[in-house]
Amino acid sequence: MKYRVVHRTEYDYAGPVDQCHNEARLLLRDSAHQHCEATQLDIEPQPKVYRERRDFFGNRVTYFAIQERHSRLRVSATSEVEVTADRNIDLSRSRRWEQARPHGADWGLQDGGAACLFALDSPLVPLSAPARQYAEISCPPGRPLLEVAHDLMARIHRDYTYVPGFTAVTTPLAEVMEHRKGVCQDFAHVAIACLRSMGLPARYVSGYLETLPPPGQRKLVGADASHAWFAVFDPDLGWVEFDPTNDRMAGEQHLTVAWGRDFADVSPLKGVLYGSGKHRLKVSVDVARVE
Repeated sequence: MKYRVVHRTEYDYAGPVDQCHNEARLLLRDSAHQHCEATQLDIEPQPKVYRERRDFFGNRVTYFAIQERHSRLRVSATSEVEVTADRNIDLSRSRRWEQARPHGADWGLQDGGAACLFALDSPLVPLSAPARQYAEISCPPGRPLLEVAHDLMARIHRDYTYVPGFTAVTTPLAEVMEHRKGVCQDFAHVAIACLRSMGLPARYVSGYLETLPPPGQRKLVGADASHAWFAVFDPDLGWVEFDPTNDRMAGEQHLTVAWGRDFADVSPLKGVLYGSGKHRLKVSVDVARVE
């Protein structure tokens, strides 16, 4: 499946901004099931400094600085990508979850980083007793790892309610688990916390999900949005991705931008500015199939 993705971000400032320094993770990355054929980042005003690099996880990072007075910042990322995700995985053929836990510093080297690092807690996903208690229900002795992850995904989808605006980036995970409400970012964090509490490597994946309009209606411009899901590491199969928001394994409609320990590692756009502290933010995303 081929897609064209346009991600637009606009900041309108209440007063003039003298300069700003920003870091963006908006350019889609390549992976075993995804190839980014073309990508472009358009920035207004034109930045004085512009650099690209790869971070520790292999994500594409863009640093740019605007050193002239401005009242609006526009960032538009356009990418063409081909996705060939195979969802025909026999979950029962993965090794038992007890055997999938890391046993050494050099275990599970993959994708430029040790998978065992993803078994540790992280800034937005602390290990906790409630997470372990919730995870233990999906982890009876001897159960295949991918069946554990699939069952956990389904339970989160059933037990948690999708409520936009209930949480923010700064909302503690414990509060999400207490109220069992949130958005895709929160559900991914819950699953990761549960798996890590059992000693299993799990990572946060950010990207997009193709959405389709109701029958007989045209798709609205900007109707899509950023999405998040999680992946668990099987020493034999590598990383396998699950989407608890939609209760499905990631497939050809899931487009990956970046991955890391949690959302803090993959924030689409962050930075500092000198000038007006108040602003109005507008974000729109379009994911369209390319014939």
